[in-house]
Amino acid sequence: MPHDGQDPKMTETALLPDLLRLTGAAIAPADSLLAAARDAVRARVVEGDRVSSRAVEAEQTATHGLAWLATYVEALRQMQTWAEKLDARGEFGELEALIHQIAFGEYLGQIAGGIQMSQQEILRLHDMGLPANAATEFTAGEVATLIATGNTQAARSRLAELIVERQGAGIFGATGLDEELEMIRDQFRRYAAEKVAPFAHEWHLKDELIPMSVIEELAEMGVFGLTIPENLGGFGLSKASMVVVSEELSRGYIGVGSLGTRSEIAAELILCGGTDEQKSHWLPKLASGEVLPTAVFTEPNTGSDLAALRTRAVKGADGDYTITGNKTWITHAARTHVMTVLARTDPESTDHRGLSMFLAEKTPGTDDAPFPDAGITGGEIEVLGYRGMKEYELGFDGFPVKGENLLGSEEGKGFKQLMQTFESARIQTAARAIGVAQAALDVGLQYALDRKAFGGPLIQFPRVSGKLAMMAVEIMVARQLTYFAAFEKDNDRRCDLEAGMAKLLGARIAWGCADNALQIHGGNGFALEYTASRLLCDARILSIFEGAAEIQAQVIARRLLA
Repeated sequence: MPHDGQDPKMTETALLPDLLRLTGAAIAPADSLLAAARDAVRARVVEGDRVSSRAVEAEQTATHGLAWLATYVEALRQMQTWAEKLDARGEFGELEALIHQIAFGEYLGQIAGGIQMSQQEILRLHDMGLPANAATEFTAGEVATLIATGNTQAARSRLAELIVERQGAGIFGATGLDEELEMIRDQFRRYAAEKVAPFAHEWHLKDELIPMSVIEELAEMGVFGLTIPENLGGFGLSKASMVVVSEELSRGYIGVGSLGTRSEIAAELILCGGTDEQKSHWLPKLASGEVLPTAVFTEPNTGSDLAALRTRAVKGADGDYTITGNKTWITHAARTHVMTVLARTDPESTDHRGLSMFLAEKTPGTDDAPFPDAGITGGEIEVLGYRGMKEYELGFDGFPVKGENLLGSEEGKGFKQLMQTFESARIQTAARAIGVAQAALDVGLQYALDRKAFGGPLIQFPRVSGKLAMMAVEIMVARQLTYFAAFEKDNDRRCDLEAGMAKLLGARIAWGCADNALQIHGGNGFALEYTASRLLCDARILSIFEGAAEIQAQVIARRLLA
């Protein structure tokens, strides 16, 4: 809300009076609509006294739509929490207020008129079984005011002016984070700007691995041990710190921001499911970067259906195992020292109960011999983007694994152990999405200022400045939803729902920002020499890995309906 000393250019047409009261009052109607939608969808999928998996899949438009609606409502709730926190601190200035008002105007309008689940899938309220008058009842009072006056051209244009004024500030709008987290952000923003961003596009165009010198520098900065406990060689920092670091490194290059994901997944697996001996042996080495890990879960023809994995691990008389089977989409596989491999140890099983997790040691490869060990072969998968670590198909044929490297020293726990890592992995993926989205805003803004057309810079045109304003708005929405999920994790509260929502929405926002940045570039954006072309390719993977958007929506929906 307005404070003394705000910019005199602020006008009532660009900033709503009594904003926080309006947005706060809109939460209850959104919650009521969500509750009604949940009841309507539940009526379609409950058989007897339980939710039917068959019915959930048959009603995917309704069930996935419920997940998207819930994500929007939670996003607005977290934006309100953010705004009230800043207001209490005296930090809720004109820029933050415009972001807040536009976010509510846009997201409430989409809830009423149609939520974009993908480019060609728009969710309407009737898709979830709500009556024809549901939208009319929802769009009353404060909700109607915000839809009509929240996201206007005047508001977007003024926000774009403020973004230009603060171009060198790093990010647009106070984040609401504490001083320590902002210091961490500043450190990694400067590193990414100096050591990553200037070289990222060349790495992408040449399809090169990220230089080992960068990995060594990240290790020295503690990236691989951020959340590993201090007594096990790490820094013992919060998941929120991991989010901030991932965000800023991914802003420089998603490949660099993703290096920490490998260690995050491996460390979480070992922390949650490993023996004391496995923790004391592996975690200090992961934290220091002495050991680089890779996750080896996905198989050809199974995708997200991990319970259907066929790769098998056979225990020998000496207690050691041999692994045989095929894996695909294995990131950074050649350079790494240890693979977290999910394999079937019970040959009679056909579901997740026969799966076990292994810490399979391997020799890091070279360009000439990427997989030098006996029993393992690999071939590179050429990809559009996300190139800095490379993707591989792996073949195992009697690959040896020590018996002591069975995670937790107990068979049949692999799937459960993996599920325990999904919260952190999806929060981290949401952070990477924010970084890519911010990079898209950076390059889109700079091009709109530099490129002259029809007598002035592109940014003078409302549909250009409006795109940039909406990027800033949605990036803040994704940030607040992701920070919330991280804070829940840091407070030892179950957050698979919140992490899934952050990943689901963040991935779509990153794609939208990258697409609009390219659009602002016009034909130049389609040229490989421009960074915008890479960002579009990099952003596209975010709604696929760590659980495709459809799988993510399915998981969220099942939680909501349970």
